[in-house]
Parts: sequence; C-alpha cells; structure tokens
Amino acid sequence: MNQAPGKKWDHLIINTHVATMAGDRGYGIIDEGALAISDQRIAWVGPMKDLPDAPSECAVDVFSAQNQWLTPGLIDCHTHMVFAGNRAGEFEQRLNGVSYQEIAAQGGGIMSTVRATRAASENALVEAAAGRLRHLVSEGTTTVEVKSGYGLDTETELRLLRSIQRLDERSPTRVVPTFLGAHAIPPEFSSDVDGYVNLVINEMLPQVAELRTPVAVDAYCESIAFSRDQVARIFSAARDLGLHVKLHADQLSDLDGAALAAEFGALSADHLEFSSDAGIRQLADAGSVAVLLPGAFYTLRETQLPPVGACREFGVPMAVSTDCNPGTSPLSSLITAMNQACILFRLTTEEALRGVTINAARALGIDEATGSLEPGKIADIAVWDIDAPGDLCYWVGGRRCTRLYQSGQVVF
Repeated sequence: MNQAPGKKWDHLIINTHVATMAGDRGYGIIDEGALAISDQRIAWVGPMKDLPDAPSECAVDVFSAQNQWLTPGLIDCHTHMVFAGNRAGEFEQRLNGVSYQEIAAQGGGIMSTVRATRAASENALVEAAAGRLRHLVSEGTTTVEVKSGYGLDTETELRLLRSIQRLDERSPTRVVPTFLGAHAIPPEFSSDVDGYVNLVINEMLPQVAELRTPVAVDAYCESIAFSRDQVARIFSAARDLGLHVKLHADQLSDLDGAALAAEFGALSADHLEFSSDAGIRQLADAGSVAVLLPGAFYTLRETQLPPVGACREFGVPMAVSTDCNPGTSPLSSLITAMNQACILFRLTTEEALRGVTINAARALGIDEATGSLEPGKIADIAVWDIDAPGDLCYWVGGRRCTRLYQSGQVVF
C-alpha cells in the first residue's frame, strides 16, 4: 500500500526491528525498520531508509520504538476460557496418582465444570472470562479463540456463545467463537450417546448457524467422549450448514482423528499426541494446521510427544496455544506456552513464534487478515523490549510487551 500524495499515515513506528513472520519460514526480519498504519491496517513496512519522506512528514503520529522489536499481535487459537467453577481439587488428585480418565469416570473432569457452568449467570461467565482475557492481552495477545462446550444442552451452549460474543464486544481483543457442543457426554444422555449426537445435529447446530458471528464447529474424538463415526455425523451436518470444522484429535489414543479432520478439510487438528504419520500426511494434503497444546501435556504429565517430526517432514503448519481451561491446562500465558513448546516438544524459537502468529491465524482461517506484518493486513502489532525474537520463548513468565496495537489503535 503506497502513501497517497498529500495524505499522511495515521501512525508511524520508527527506530525499530521488525519480525514480520511473512512467508513460509523464518522471522522475516527487517533491521532498522519502520511500520506505518492507516485506516486500522498496515500501510507500509520496510527499512527506515526507504521511507518516502521525513517521519514527521509521513504520519500524523510518530512513535520511536527505541530499538525495540515489533511482532504481529499474538494469537491464542485454542481456549476454553468461558466457564464457572474451580478444579484445583482434581489437580491434587492427579498429583496423588489418579488419572484423568479415572477422574472423569468418577463424575469429575469436564462434567464438574459443566455443572458449575450450567448454574452460572451469563454476567458471571463474562466477568470471570474477562479476567483471564486481560492476562493474555497484557502479554501481547490480540486475537483469542474461545470455545463453548461446558453447557452440553442447547440453552447453556447458546448462553456460552452469547458470553463469548459479549467478550468480543467489551474487550479490545478480537474474540473468535467456536461451538464445542460435542465436548463430553452429558449425564442425562449417558446411556444414549447417539441421542445426544442427534440433539447436537438437529437442534444445536441450526441455531449456531444462524448466529451473526461466524462460528466454527469443534468436537472431542476420544474413547471417553465421541467416536469417529459420531464426530463424522456432526461434521457432515456442520459442513451442510456452511460451517468450518476443527477437531480435538488423538490426545489420549489414536482413533484416526487426524485423518478424520483431514477428511472434512478441518481448519485444524488439535493435540495429536497419538496421531500416526499417515494421519499427519493426510493433514498436510488437506491444508490443515496442527495445533500443539503443551499446557495440557505439562499439566497431565503426559509422556507421548506429538508428532512434531512428521509435521516438519510433511509440511504441516504447527500452531501453539494455551488450551486455557480449568481442568487440564489452567494457563493464560501464551509466552509460557511458547517456552513449553520449545522445552517439551523441541520446537525451535522460530517455530514457536510462527505458532502463535501466522500459523495460529491459519488455524482460525483468518490468515488473510492478520498473523503477519504485511501491507493490507489488520494492524495488530506488539512492541517488545527484547534483544531478539527468540527471547520471547526464552523467558518463563514476565511481561515484556511494552505497547500493543489492536486494529491500529493503542491498547496500552
């Protein structure tokens, strides 16, 4: 986007280093760079020496970053942050050797949160989630995906989606909703799982499709949740309604979830610890993103690593996310998730940063609009007091985002 004659840009950031994250690999570094913003979008990015005029002549507002770094605003592409209740007791149970599956069989796990969420008001859900969201924003996050899935009945699932919409309206952060009605089997359908699948397909999905905000459809394909055939029925109905799909796949066992996600052209397949190489190859053919969730791996003390090597071999883009939820990943820091992905999954720092920027945008189907610093894209920009992009993965905790732009406006 070239500057129109006689028209100044709205904002110009100078004296900076830029990690554009453009292209298929690398940081896309521009040293001694500058970036211009107009009409909420990136108007120009490049070396300062290539600016068309003196900075004060180019823009209404000029900000000197004093050699700090710019990256795209971070994107958390898999969270469950709208919920009620607390599952710290289960954390203690797991420390004492009780497995996640055993806790679920005892009526805990997801169903514990479902009971608390069904009893909570919409206002209470929004207020609780807003606190979690603020922490993500403070660390440079400009887009957050939030799933429903703690209602498991039509009324509560729609209440959760309304709560997610309200979060989007009240927060500077972009909040992207996902419908996860097939998250767990509610107790009232414990002996009729297909009956609940029919409820999701015939009653919930049509109302989800009518919402003014586009909503993707997710499901949990696992032995303690829904079978491959049941998820396929849900995805087929979602596709008939014109909805994108994504999948919790192969977290605890290989149910061929990666291949199922690929079959339906899923935006992403998430977790993937037990996915086969053949499934990963199918994700590559489908153009799906592998979303890695090190917070859950860490919290559950898992030992089966996701197939990072196969993703590299077959060219599957890897995203990284917090999986923020009350039971298996009580994590609201993408910076920590990046560090975990490097330490636990052996990602490079470049892969981790791409995982929370351009590849996370791909996992949400919004990479044409955001995820990298390129002219024409939405001006979601984080300014960091670091020496190099890899520093974002090196530090465990600690807030180093000094300025954040959301759609071209300064958030802090």
